Amino acid sequence: MLWNPLEIARRLRKIGLIGIGQRNAHYVLMHNPRKFYPRVDDKLITKKLAIEAGLPVPELYAVVREEHEIAELHEKIKHRDSFVVKPAHGSGGDGILVIHGRRGDKYRRANGALMSREEFEHHLSNGLSGLFSLGGQPDHLLVEYCVKFDPVFERVSFKGVPDVRIIVFLGYPVMAMIRLPTRLSDGKANLHQGAIGVGIDLPTGITKRGVWGTEIIRDHPDTENSIIGLTIPRWDELLHMAARCFELSELGYIGVDFVLDRDHGPMILELNARPGLSIQMANGNGLHPRLAKVEALAAAERLSKDPAERVAFAKANFPTTG
Repeated sequence: MLWNPLEIARRLRKIGLIGIGQRNAHYVLMHNPRKFYPRVDDKLITKKLAIEAGLPVPELYAVVREEHEIAELHEKIKHRDSFVVKPAHGSGGDGILVIHGRRGDKYRRANGALMSREEFEHHLSNGLSGLFSLGGQPDHLLVEYCVKFDPVFERVSFKGVPDVRIIVFLGYPVMAMIRLPTRLSDGKANLHQGAIGVGIDLPTGITKRGVWGTEIIRDHPDTENSIIGLTIPRWDELLHMAARCFELSELGYIGVDFVLDRDHGPMILELNARPGLSIQMANGNGLHPRLAKVEALAAAERLSKDPAERVAFAKANFPTTG
């Protein structure tokens, strides 16, 4: 069946989907002062701000800023069997190296492949040169704790660690999803690389439906287990932490990414000043009606300074429908 483009546009408007142009013009540019972008674009600054605010983050083992520090890193992490290397200004999961073990002087990657010291050093050198960073600028690298995901996700994830994204507007959580790694995404929780986005009902923390590329799905393609009806552990904690990131970042429109560690519970992974819009497809709901409700509060000068009140408003007003 062929759809008329005008009919498609009408249907999209009806459910309140926003596009990149609208997101940039009405939310990112209007509510995200550029002077605060380093707070979310640099993962090291984000981590320090979160720690100062009393919000949990993965433990930092080392920071690599210069080429000579790469060789020194082997000694610093010799007692760590697992860790993650991340470019501080990376985006879309590019350049992230997950180590799950060792064999002799080699590092074992998350996919089971062994990596020699030379290959390891070459990857880090590429990261410092800016190969994985926004704009290709020289970067620094974070070496941190490797998350062990909560057992609730064992049946719906392929090798990697799932993460939860919550969109926050003027301090109010407005939409959420969990991203599940697949074989296609090589164990990474990145939708553009083939991970699954699963919408989460904001009031309850229960998963509602999933999207894999352009396909609406109910089961994980690799494990064949249902991705519908999962209850996200410690959901209220995640919502409250997300709401507090408004004050932490001083940005009005952000995506907050969390991981749920089996030993340490919820931890903030990173913040994003330009969160993608596929979260709408994962939920089968558009962002616009929810953002408009928060804008109405702002127009009436009724925005709350209390994160708990903002979470209560979100749970009362933003259920996932359909």
